[in-house]
Amino acid sequence: MIKEPKKPRIVGDELVIETQDSTEVYDSKYLVAALLVFVAKGDGNISGPESGEMVELLSAYFDIRRSRSLELLTNAMEDIAENPDFENFLKDLSGLLNIAEKEEVALMMLKVVAADGRKDAEEMDKLRAAADIIQIPPETLHRAYDRYFEETQV
Repeated sequence: MIKEPKKPRIVGDELVIETQDSTEVYDSKYLVAALLVFVAKGDGNISGPESGEMVELLSAYFDIRRSRSLELLTNAMEDIAENPDFENFLKDLSGLLNIAEKEEVALMMLKVVAADGRKDAEEMDKLRAAADIIQIPPETLHRAYDRYFEETQV
């Protein structure tokens, strides 16, 4: 008999997804890595500078080793490639972030878009889509843009 999977649930700072065969647990580190990959892949590929920026951003924000950042990014890339419903998965994970964290994520996504020296329309569209998926309020997104421009004008 095939059992229906249970509805994903948030337990503490983790998203728990149970299927008939396994239980998978995702945390905010994974969510942020997945969002950065989602945006970076907006133009069809991830450049070397974008990869380096993502590793550095995750390492600094979560105070983790670069190797752990790379592992998170690699897992996210594989999951995006294998899961046609990845956007809904990201939406489920978005409950792990509060408004201040969403602003930080928006700022990180902007830095990834700019990492290779180009701000491609496709990547900016993915950034807006990611902001919609994780329900970043417009005023929070504007604050992230303001912070980005303040940092890059110095």
